Amino acid sequence: MIIKTLDIQNFRNYTSLKLDLNDKLNIIYGKNGQGKTNLLESIYILGSTNSHRSFTSDNLIKSGEEKAKIKGKLIKDISYNLEINLTKSKKQVKIDDKVVSKFTDYIEKMNVIIFSSEDLDLIKGSPLERRKYFNLELSQLSINYYSALADFNKLLKLRNEYLKELNPNVPIDLNYMQSLNDYLVNKSIFIYQMRNKFVEKLNKICPPIYEKIAAIKGFNIKYHPSIEIESFDKETLKKALHDAYNNHLEKEMHLKSTLYGPHRDDFSFNIENNNLREFGSQGQQKMAVIALKLSEIEVFKNFKKTSPIILLDDVFSDLDNTKKNNLLKHIKGDMQVIITTTDLDSIDKKLLNQAKLIHIENGQINEIEVEK
Repeated sequence: MIIKTLDIQNFRNYTSLKLDLNDKLNIIYGKNGQGKTNLLESIYILGSTNSHRSFTSDNLIKSGEEKAKIKGKLIKDISYNLEINLTKSKKQVKIDDKVVSKFTDYIEKMNVIIFSSEDLDLIKGSPLERRKYFNLELSQLSINYYSALADFNKLLKLRNEYLKELNPNVPIDLNYMQSLNDYLVNKSIFIYQMRNKFVEKLNKICPPIYEKIAAIKGFNIKYHPSIEIESFDKETLKKALHDAYNNHLEKEMHLKSTLYGPHRDDFSFNIENNNLREFGSQGQQKMAVIALKLSEIEVFKNFKKTSPIILLDDVFSDLDNTKKNNLLKHIKGDMQVIITTTDLDSIDKKLLNQAKLIHIENGQINEIEVEK
C-alpha cells in the first residue's frame, strides 16, 4: 500500500500543506523544529486515528484554531480517500468523503509503522506507554482487538465509577458487580490472548534481526500480565481474573480502582533474562526498538498480506554505517518509505538518487527535488 497525496490543515505547526509522495522512497529534510516529525505524525494518525506521541487531541490542533484535518489518498488494491477531522472533544473519520461511524471500518484500510525518537520511551518509559504502543499496533492488525479494547475500556470506566461511589453507608450491589466482572473478564480474555500471540510471533522474528543489527544474541520480548497465570487458555484466564476480582474486592473498594486486568499489564525487552530498561546501554535499547519495528513489518506482511507504510523519523543520525545498512536491508523492496533527516549527508548517495527529496522550512515546502 502507498499514500499518494497528503493534505494537512491546522495540524501542529501547519496551517496548510499539500504534498505528493513517491511510491517508494521519500526523504523530508530541513533543520530541527521545522515540522518534519509533525508531518510523519500526521500520516501515522491518518492510518491509526491515534498519535504515537500524544494521548489527547488538544495539542495536535494548531494554536488558536478549533479543529484540524488530515486527508490522504491511499492506494492498496483500490484507492481510498481517507480523512480524519480533529476537535478538542472528538474525532470524525471519513472514507471517500463519507462519514464512518465505526472506527473499525476505517483503521483496517491503512497500516503504518513509525520509527521515531520517542521510541526509547518503550523501554525507558512507564508501563502505560508500552501498553499504548502494543494496543496501537494490535489495533492496526486486528479490528477485533480494536473493538474488544474499546469495549473493555467502557466497562472498566463503569466499574471504576461504581467503585468510587461505594462507601460504608452504601451496601454493594453484588449482582451488579458480578455482572460487570463477567463482561470485563470476557473482553479481557481476548485481549490477553491476542497480546500473547503477538509477542510469540515477534519472538520468532525479532531475535535474529537483533543479532544481525546489534551483534548480540539472546534478545527477547516478555509479556507480563497483571494476574498470575500458567497459560493463556480461556478457562485459566477466566478463573484467574474472577479470583483476582473476588479476592481483592475490599482492596479495590478502598482504592476505588480496578487493580487487575489488561490495563495493568506490562512488557519488557531483554537480553536473556536481563531487562534492557535496567541493564541495557542506550545503543542496545535503540537497537531493541528498531528490531521490534522491523519484526513488525514481517508480522504485518504475513497477517495483512500487504506491506505497511514505513515512517523513519531521523533514525539515521545516531547510527553508524553498518547499522544503517542493516536497517535499510529490511526496508527495501516493495514498501513505501518516508524518511526525515536534518542532514542529507547522513543518507547514502544511492538512496538519494532513488528518492523524492522534500525540503521543509517553517511548516512550508520550499523546494522539491526529484531524482537527484
